[in-house]
Amino acid sequence: MTETTPNHTLTVEGWAALDPSGKITPFTFKRRENGIDDVTIKILYCGMCHTDIHYIKNEWGNTIYPLVPGHEITGVITEVGSSVRDLKVGDKVGVGCLAASCLTCDFCKDSEENYCEKMQLTYNGTFWDGSITYGGYSKLLVANKRFVVRVPEGLPLDAAAPLLCAGITVFSPMKKHNMHRAGKKLGVVGLGGLGHVAVKFGKALGLHVTVISTSRSKEEEATNRLGADQFLLSSDPSQMKSCARTLDYILDTVSVSHSLGPILDLLKVRGTLVLLGAPDDPMELPSLPLLFGNGHSLNKIQEQDELMEHSH
Repeated sequence: MTETTPNHTLTVEGWAALDPSGKITPFTFKRRENGIDDVTIKILYCGMCHTDIHYIKNEWGNTIYPLVPGHEITGVITEVGSSVRDLKVGDKVGVGCLAASCLTCDFCKDSEENYCEKMQLTYNGTFWDGSITYGGYSKLLVANKRFVVRVPEGLPLDAAAPLLCAGITVFSPMKKHNMHRAGKKLGVVGLGGLGHVAVKFGKALGLHVTVISTSRSKEEEATNRLGADQFLLSSDPSQMKSCARTLDYILDTVSVSHSLGPILDLLKVRGTLVLLGAPDDPMELPSLPLLFGNGHSLNKIQEQDELMEHSH
């Protein structure tokens, strides 16, 4: 983060939530001047994330009003600071969830700024100088170059915007857990914003994709529009039982509380379940599918032999 207090002199028009009613209204506010490490972006598109709704309604109890939401931001650079070398006026760029970090801790040095203790969000954050961060539901954004990404020429800005939150939320765990081996089986629970992206990424990576939903009406969209290979109605016990232990990976994108037991039953032994939704209420996590599904209670005979050898 910059060590000098910026001047907040730029008048910007946007939309803000003023209270937890769920409504946003026109709002005029101040942004900082473009610093030596900053770029100024004319915002052309900003996606709506479910997190925006949580913050607008103060469902997590930490909203700072007035709140200008939006962290799926794309636009065009109109000004660059004197220390900016890799970006120029006219470049198509995007800004996601992060606005600042210390840039000096081990996490920042390893390009894991999202774990920095001084990390600040694009909106609903507080800079070290006491100023509030405002998001992309506005016409202009000033951002540190470290937190700006290029948008390739072949990717439309409107399509790029949701990738900066929904896209990276799905892409990151898929990369981390090696969900890119063609022919492996991926289950996607829920077909909202994250679910759509998960299905498309899965198909692009050559995975066999199964959509799991409580809504039968989602089947046509999942299979015909998005190209999923299979659809499971999670409220149908016979369908769920027929697919027990068939999936290598599951991405659970549902943002309301639900039992994970039936979902875990779909995983192969040593399969991977990643939770991407953010329910307000605690999730139900039964222990038996974890214990017996991966053989922790009834271990291999070979391991029992090894135990005896190490116990005398």
